[in-house]
Amino acid sequence: MSYLDKIRALNNYKEEGKTPLIVDDTRVGQVVDSSVDLLLKSRVFIKKDNYITLKAKKFEDRNQDLTEFANYLLEKGEINRVMNEPYTLSKDFSSKHLALVDRACATTLGINRYGVHINGYFKDNGKIKMWIATRAKNKGFDAGKLDHIAAGGHPYGISPKSNAQKECYEEASIPYDISKNLVLTGFVSYKFQYDKGGLKDTIFCYDLELPKDFIPKVNDDEVEKFELMDIEDVAKLVSDSDRFKINCNLVIIDFLVRHGVLTYKDRDYFKIVKSLRGA
Repeated sequence: MSYLDKIRALNNYKEEGKTPLIVDDTRVGQVVDSSVDLLLKSRVFIKKDNYITLKAKKFEDRNQDLTEFANYLLEKGEINRVMNEPYTLSKDFSSKHLALVDRACATTLGINRYGVHINGYFKDNGKIKMWIATRAKNKGFDAGKLDHIAAGGHPYGISPKSNAQKECYEEASIPYDISKNLVLTGFVSYKFQYDKGGLKDTIFCYDLELPKDFIPKVNDDEVEKFELMDIEDVAKLVSDSDRFKINCNLVIIDFLVRHGVLTYKDRDYFKIVKSLRGA
């Protein structure tokens, strides 16, 4: 395995076998063909020519219909809970929001999704140490995997930094007087083939240099524990194992590049840097 292998594993999306979801002449998603009948039977969506669209025309009506759609998927056993986190149907992050849908429906609809990940670290005599979380064993996705000190999906109605601060407090008990120092360093993106769909995921990457004496504490049911690791050990786990939640690999690789742990002298350096934002 290698860093490049981890990036490629997250970019295995294929267009074949999917029907576009188009709203107001804008493609906002991609539905696997096997789910098309499911959407049509909900009576929220209709089919036109070779694509699917929302029946409702107004923003508020679409939102109400998509709320009912989330409950419909729950009743059908397609999702295991309604998350009450609104995601947007839009061309990209800065485009007009055409409708809001519960986060739990995002994969089924194959919409563009966004998230925030926080690299929590400090320097000790020039050496970088990073706080790493272990996901709770009862997590539905990647249970027990290693994760960032805090991370989460990005819902409608909040800025990325405010969302990152919220996740810092909720997951690692990081107070706002520390998380106010979050630094947005850019993003990574990928196209992953989820079982029920998927399109493009974009993660806003934040660095948070923590006080040396700060110890994160579990504050919800997302995380089982935190441990402090030398950055070289983190890098080895990313390149040589599958211990990390799959998309954390990209965010950490980006961190390694920016902090000079991974340099032009390393194998596939230029391919790696180019691929981090290839989607």
